[in-house]
Amino acid sequence: MAVRTSSLACLLLLVAGAALAHPLDYRIDSVHSQVLFSADHDGYSNPVGRLAIARGWLRFDPDDFGASRVVADIDLASADLGDKAWNAAVMGRNFLDAAKFPLAHFVSTAVTQTGAHAGMLEGQLTLHGVSLPVKVGFTVNRVGATLFGFQTIAGFSGHATLDRTRFGMTAFPKAVGTEVTLRLEIEATLDRHAEYDYQQAADKSMRSGAHAAAQH
Repeated sequence: MAVRTSSLACLLLLVAGAALAHPLDYRIDSVHSQVLFSADHDGYSNPVGRLAIARGWLRFDPDDFGASRVVADIDLASADLGDKAWNAAVMGRNFLDAAKFPLAHFVSTAVTQTGAHAGMLEGQLTLHGVSLPVKVGFTVNRVGATLFGFQTIAGFSGHATLDRTRFGMTAFPKAVGTEVTLRLEIEATLDRHAEYDYQQAADKSMRSGAHAAAQH
């Protein structure tokens, strides 16, 4: 009886391990995730600003990075450099033009593993009305249960560089650097409904935007 029980336990562990090997879906936690951006200020400094992620989801398998996927919307009206006037300038028409383009949208096209805990994320970024391919190098910080085991969290850090002029933001090229560096800190919560819930929220936002535009 003991042998049979032990065999059953081993079988269950093998099945559980196989299940965990498949890609799992996670909902990006907008509270614990952020996009940091930085650009040269007339040669004096490289001030750092922060943008919030409005919504997003990702699919990740630590055993097969190629099966992963990321979709996210970044709230451009959340730009914060620590000063109201500076925030307004960055969100204004010369740069992000957040009133006209409230969100930046990213969708991955390929993910490759470059190290034991590192990879390269390739995708399409739509920013300021322009869609261009971008590459994001990333590190897998940790995937595991929270302290009390109520949730499973996946955490990542990423970095990328953009040329703002390619996205149509060409104002003040001598005073504000055209190269913008990005740092991403992402936490995502295991959620099998993440993709569906994201699409529902995105569709609702699109309908609201269309309705508001029609009113004007």
